[in-house]
Amino acid sequence: MPASGRAAPTVPQEDLCDLSIREAAKLLRQKKISPVELAEAALDRIERLNPGLNSFITVTADHARRSARAAEREIARGRWRGPLHGIPISLKDNIWTRAIPTTAGSKILAGFVPRADSEVAKRGAEAGAILVGKTNLHEFAYGVTSDNPHFGPVRNPWNRERIPGGSSGGSAAAVASGMCFASVGTDTGGSIRIPSALCGVVGLKPTFGGVSMAGVVPLSRTLDHAGPIARSVADASIMLEAIATDYPAAGIPDYRKLDGLGLKGVGLGWPGHYFFDRIDPEVGELVERAARVFGSLGARLETIPMPRLAAALLPSTNDIALAEATNYHISQHYFPDRAGDYGEDVRHRLEAGAKVLAIDYLAGLARRSEAGREFEVAFERVEAIIAPATPAAAPRIGQREINLGGAPETVRSALVRLNRPANFTGHPAISIPCGFTREGLPVGMQLIGPRWSEPRLLSIAAAYESATEWHSRRPRLPCLPAG
Repeated sequence: MPASGRAAPTVPQEDLCDLSIREAAKLLRQKKISPVELAEAALDRIERLNPGLNSFITVTADHARRSARAAEREIARGRWRGPLHGIPISLKDNIWTRAIPTTAGSKILAGFVPRADSEVAKRGAEAGAILVGKTNLHEFAYGVTSDNPHFGPVRNPWNRERIPGGSSGGSAAAVASGMCFASVGTDTGGSIRIPSALCGVVGLKPTFGGVSMAGVVPLSRTLDHAGPIARSVADASIMLEAIATDYPAAGIPDYRKLDGLGLKGVGLGWPGHYFFDRIDPEVGELVERAARVFGSLGARLETIPMPRLAAALLPSTNDIALAEATNYHISQHYFPDRAGDYGEDVRHRLEAGAKVLAIDYLAGLARRSEAGREFEVAFERVEAIIAPATPAAAPRIGQREINLGGAPETVRSALVRLNRPANFTGHPAISIPCGFTREGLPVGMQLIGPRWSEPRLLSIAAAYESATEWHSRRPRLPCLPAG
């Protein structure tokens, strides 16, 4: 037995990174593995894989080792903080971290080192999580590809020629490849759910306001959300429970209550409008198969008409995001003062935001209640709505358009189209893996629920996950650096 009094490790170091948070937490509490071993396993994998995937902007190796040693001492003394204690995680690099650089993926914030943690970082640390690094992203979270002009593109671990999605692409790629056990991303128009779907992991956008955005570099203050990216529904639940701030008591999830909850008689909605317009046939087929799995578990599937959703959404959310993003950058004297320091795509969107009329911005805010009513009417009949998370699997890096329904559409427009509704209305939504295309690319299914319904939404997702094996698949590793 080692000098620490801990039993000899029962899991080889390479396999430690493939454990779920729940599995690792059990072994940590039993002292069969240590936080130091977990941290070293994650850092070793980062060293090997990050050159090829470019998931991290900053690797916090020294910080992680210090935190892991402290966690080991606490657990040895019986001071167990919960299932995140000693677990290596990452944070998207638009989330402030005290004494650790926060770039938001931009030259604009080069050299910015916050003096205080964001609320999300603070809560993660209080739960005992071990921060191993800050992840790469689309510049200022203002895009869906994570093709960053300053730090280089993040690559999808399932196919390095493909995008991981964005803007939280580094987080999703890091989780999918086992460089960390979970991450916290942000979602303004799908930026948690899109990369989670394209990388084959679980991504949860909580109810608006449930997770504090204090200390997160904003994109659009009335649309921004923060939430977990993980490899299983239970792990996403563990993460959300740690970082949740303003939930009503009934809305805080408990991962221990996810197992064994049946779906007999649970109503699930199949949207009759909007969500299945212009999608890749393979994606549609896989989501339909997932719906049949729900039916086999006893759920009641019902077609839900949502005829006014498209009119309420477009162009409302675009006007809101454009105007609010540009207003923030002007208020910080980043734009137009330093316009030349932005990547081309972000600069163009900031220029477009300066042209949004006040009357259009206010009209967009007013339409939010109209879109919300479409969901509330549906939730009088069903407990959650099934939809694709994205209309297609991961496009190639540098690809500008996708052909869907016989017509070209920009990659950005296509990937945010099915995610914007839940940002606009503030309803919780989760993306879970539901299959793979013939090319071997992951596809995600989205479940949208009533406000503050995360415990029920997670239990529905967990029931599907338990009945399928998609979440257990891993990309082939190791990935070698791009040559």
